Amino acid sequence: MDYSDSSPPPPTKKTTKKGNARKGKPVGSRLAFDDTKQEANKVARKSTGKMTDVQKAQLNKHMAKMEKGGMSKSEMKSHRMKMMGQMRRGSSINKAHKTIMSK
Repeated sequence: MDYSDSSPPPPTKKTTKKGNARKGKPVGSRLAFDDTKQEANKVARKSTGKMTDVQKAQLNKHMAKMEKGGMSKSEMKSHRMKMMGQMRRGSSINKAHKTIMSK
């Protein structure tokens, strides 16, 4: 067998030890990432952490209506907690109910 006539194998791509994770990306692009742009896009919420007395009264009235509608105790508890979370963020009772029921 004569191996002198065979051509050398084609050159393989050289990769770094870390692989090709940053292939095609400009050098230093990760360092140039500006997270202040994301900070500006955040919207301030109206949350105070507590519900007002008016909101509590509205929620109690709403839950009485849901009980008459045939909701079980466990469903009511879950619904009440979801409603409270939405209302603390500033949603009205109707908007909170629509959001929860659409999920």
